[in-house]
Amino acid sequence: MIERLKQMLRVEVIDVEYSGDRIIVYVPKDQVRIAVGSGGSAVKAAELVLGKKIEIRGR
Repeated sequence: MIERLKQMLRVEVIDVEYSGDRIIVYVPKDQVRIAVGSGGSAVKAAELVLGKKIEIRGR
C-alpha cells in the first residue's frame, strides 16, 4: 500500500495509519502541497483508486 501511495502522490511517504474507512498519510512538511495536488486532484484520484478517504499530514 505504501509503495502504491508513493507512486500516486509522487512524494516520499514517511508513515501510513489506517483508521476505519480513512487512511492518514504522513509526508515531509515541504512536500504536502505536492501530495495534495492542484485543487486536491492528486488526493482525489488516489481516493478513487483505493476506495477510501485520504488525509495528508506533514511531519
